[in-house]
Amino acid sequence: MSKPDTKKNNETFLIIIGGGEDKQAGQEILKHVVKISGGKDANIAVITTATNYPLEVGEEYKRIFYDLGASYVHTINIESRKEANRKQLLQKLEEINCLFFVGGDQLRISSILGGTEFHRFIKNRISEDLVIAGTSAGASMMSEVMVVEGEDEEAPRKCTVKMAPGMGFIKGVIIDQHFSQRGRIGRLLGATAQNPYALGIGIDEDTAILINKQNEIEVIGSGVITIVDGKDIGYTNISEQYPDEPLAITGVKVHILPEKFRYNLTNRETIVEERG
Repeated sequence: MSKPDTKKNNETFLIIIGGGEDKQAGQEILKHVVKISGGKDANIAVITTATNYPLEVGEEYKRIFYDLGASYVHTINIESRKEANRKQLLQKLEEINCLFFVGGDQLRISSILGGTEFHRFIKNRISEDLVIAGTSAGASMMSEVMVVEGEDEEAPRKCTVKMAPGMGFIKGVIIDQHFSQRGRIGRLLGATAQNPYALGIGIDEDTAILINKQNEIEVIGSGVITIVDGKDIGYTNISEQYPDEPLAITGVKVHILPEKFRYNLTNRETIVEERG
């Protein structure tokens, strides 16, 4: 079976989901995953490394993607770096046109898969014809630097956000998920203060961003995304003494974007189209 050239039909190569996507009713986001991956020709591998329940979670997504019309759906649970370096694994992936990373613990993804042959294979294929999708932890791991943990629903403080290297599928961005539902604006502000060169993007549940090769994002789903732009920060006390102090930060730009709005990551500009 040959791989369909999905890039000719759709230039989206990353689908980043804030978790809690609708799996029973309209299934809008998961329908997009199948459509962008080739529709009836979609060949999807569900990567369950992040979860403690790989069999149950893998089978759930497998059933959903088949119901939505995908031709082939596989579940792959990579539990060690040794497995992630096996040639047999890479051979399995030759015909895949979408890798879907489930939720759980993003550190499991980066620590088990980061820097392996599996990781290198993905980064090579992503510039050709491979779509990468991920939900929850599978969303956070997409960036070069990822949020590992931080205080939810708290006023931002200087050292409550823990960060680690991610998988680097998208540059210059920090992703946070379950965003509005868990009150994570404080920790995203802290992450942006530590990394002002990066855009912070908080994605609500049942909401996703589609990223294309022009470095533009489109919002889909029932919630919103929150973009925190720290490029013009005037002052922050993030590097000063007393790490438990409240965070001071000035000059931050914030955008709130619902479905169908777009944003250019290169120019850091919202694309607003007139609506009748």
